[in-house]
Amino acid sequence: MATFAYNARTMSSKLLRLSFCAAALLCVRAGADLQEAGAGAEPGRPLRVVTYNIHHGEGVDAKLDLARIAGVITAQKPDLVAVQEVDVRTRRTSSVDQAAGLAKLTGMHVAFGRTIDYQGGQYGNAVLSRFPVEKIETHSLPGEEPAERRGALAVTVRPWGRDEGVVTFVATHFDHQREPDRIRQVKEINRLFVKDDGAPVILAGDLNAVPDSEPMRVLLKEWTDAGGANGAATVPADKPRRRIDYVLLRPSSGWRVVETLVVEEPLASDHRPLLAVVEWKQPRTP
Repeated sequence: MATFAYNARTMSSKLLRLSFCAAALLCVRAGADLQEAGAGAEPGRPLRVVTYNIHHGEGVDAKLDLARIAGVITAQKPDLVAVQEVDVRTRRTSSVDQAAGLAKLTGMHVAFGRTIDYQGGQYGNAVLSRFPVEKIETHSLPGEEPAERRGALAVTVRPWGRDEGVVTFVATHFDHQREPDRIRQVKEINRLFVKDDGAPVILAGDLNAVPDSEPMRVLLKEWTDAGGANGAATVPADKPRRRIDYVLLRPSSGWRVVETLVVEEPLASDHRPLLAVVEWKQPRTP
């Protein structure tokens, strides 16, 4: 499957000779450059994780507005974002590369994982990251034809700096019609990412499964739900009644959940974004 990554440009040294106002902007840019160099977040700092099905940028008002989506994301001050239903150069979204567009609008690194070809372009999952992305893998998930092909996009990042250990962050989107396919997709996720090495993994996305469903029962044997048993509904965006968007963690002994929040955004997409603030408790090793 095709995978794409985009990186921020390096700051020009000539900016050092600009005025006081420009110097203030320079400090902001310098902070971003430290991230790119691998300085990352301070050790022990919690990670702000968002999952958001953006409905290819189309809101419940039928308005296509990628900048609005980016504004919703940026307002959460995220470190990592799992984005579903992303178009790259499809006709319905005017041949815009939405993955690259979100990277530019949010100032974050991005990886895109194609799941299907669609309307002259591609469609799939994306990850936005405040940290440079070291490794990108797109995995195809099982499903019966003619159901839409589903996938999982996995990246590795070093949130605590170049000399610290990596976190694997997985963005996914399960089938919306057939529970047997969702169960098969859960089992493939577990096969791919459930390891006994104790390394930190975050799985986030639109799982199209309510908490008491069989797919979630299978998943939660191996993963911890950051939202807990009383997590709030995420769809439909205008009046949420069902919870199908999740941030899941493993190993459970390694993570502490600081906060979870369904963002009160009723318009920009047909889903509301979910924010989870999580902290890795275990010693980090390179």
